[in-house]
This record gives sequence, C-alpha cells and structure tokens, in this order.
Amino acid sequence: MTTATQRNLLLRKILFAAVLALVALSIVLAAREKRTWNIPDGAKQRKNPLQPSAAGLQAVRDLYMENCAQCHGATGKGDGPEATMYDPLPADLSNRPFNAGLTDGEIFYQISEGKKPMPAFKRRFTEDQRWQLVFLVRSFAAPPPAAAAPVKK
Repeated sequence: MTTATQRNLLLRKILFAAVLALVALSIVLAAREKRTWNIPDGAKQRKNPLQPSAAGLQAVRDLYMENCAQCHGATGKGDGPEATMYDPLPADLSNRPFNAGLTDGEIFYQISEGKKPMPAFKRRFTEDQRWQLVFLVRSFAAPPPAAAAPVKK
C-alpha cells in the first residue's frame, strides 16, 4: 500500500471515530436534558371561562381515567402503572405547593400542548374538556373536607 493510500485510510478511520463520538455525545446529552415548561405569558394569564360543577367534574374524570391516570394515577399522585416508564416522571398533581404555584392558564397550556413524554391533548379534547381538566387537577390538591365537629349535648 502506498503512503498516500495509508494516510487516506487513517483519515477516514479518524473521521468515522469522530462522527461516532459526536453521535454518542448527542444521545447522552439529549437523554440527560430536563426541559422545563416554556409557557408564553399570554397563556399564563388566561382565566378559566367555566364554572366548576359536579357533573362537569364527573364527565372529565372519565376522560382523565382513560387518558391520564395510567401515568398520573387515579388520584393525581404521579403513581400510575406506567409512571416509572418515563423520564421525567409524571408530575404529582396532588402536591399542593406545586399545584398552587400554577395559574389555570399554565395548567390549561400544559394539558393542551404537552411535553415529552406527555402527549398534547389540544386535538383530542375540546377546549371545554381541557378547562374542566384544570378543575380536576385543582381538585387533586384541594384540602380534604373538614370532618364535622361532634355536637355536644
């Protein structure tokens, strides 16, 4: 083999190794990335146009159980049967500080737009259904009803 051919073969091997290293580095960095929600200010400011109702909550609970509970769990604790399959783990919607730190508009945006691994529900659910889901998410973090005090006679 001539010197030029040997040098050409060596350069190809180096280039191939460099490309493989860049691909591996990209995969590792993408896997470790913890993206935060980038919610537009306009979306944060949106107010829920609906009023909560028992019938609305029951109807949207069925949607939640079919589409969300497998990850977020039946009570929103992020403990659904598929929760551990995902990174990041599903949010604990029952966490009061977490829930209180979000506006209705932010919750609506997250439901609508999704963020991997959570799918977007903008095209699956109507706007009213997504606003009803905001009420349901809020209900997961609501304090339990106070027990009635015993009446003294």
